[in-house]
Amino acid sequence: MSIDKDTAARVAKLARIRVADDALPALAEEFNTILGFIEQLNEVDVDGVEPMTSVTPQRLKRREDVVTDGNQQEKVLANAPDAREGFFAVPKVVE
Repeated sequence: MSIDKDTAARVAKLARIRVADDALPALAEEFNTILGFIEQLNEVDVDGVEPMTSVTPQRLKRREDVVTDGNQQEKVLANAPDAREGFFAVPKVVE
């Protein structure tokens, strides 16, 4: 696939990037270089290769999934502008 000057101008407009007319040929060439690299990547045989989430093998730390109340009610309510009977107090919005 080859990008011409008109297509480069359209892409710039869609991206809301102001590009001067004299810079459009260079932009089109840059797009063509990027597309050439993508075509090169498509030629690589990746059968049997698992997707990776990182370049280094890492395993996330595991913990048991248990429900707790956090035991920090006083600390949480200390930030509330108005707290009553262990809950946040908010103004009534429905009449």
